[in-house]
Amino acid sequence: MDAHDLLNNLTKGQGFSGNGLNIPPIAAVPATVSLDIEWSGVIDSQKVVNENQSFRGHFVKTGATINWLAQASQPGGFSFVSEAPNPMRNRYSIIAHEQNGVFFHLGDEDD
Repeated sequence: MDAHDLLNNLTKGQGFSGNGLNIPPIAAVPATVSLDIEWSGVIDSQKVVNENQSFRGHFVKTGATINWLAQASQPGGFSFVSEAPNPMRNRYSIIAHEQNGVFFHLGDEDD
């Protein structure tokens, strides 16, 4: 769904008047986004633990390409398509598993 902007999304399309702002209501546009992500080869892997900040993470550096399409559901609506993926334009990508705050457990190992 395309809600136009953050304020319109937060007000569910009802607009906003107040604090010197006068933003008219804008109806959301039903839309879909499709992502085709291809991950390739592990370049590096790192585990990080910071007990003082209750943080643990396992990070994997890899290559990736993304093809995406965003399209309004209504006929004649907007459509955006990414350029063809080019692995040479990506230095690296990161896949991670993190635990922090209430999800951080000192005894847990994320092997």
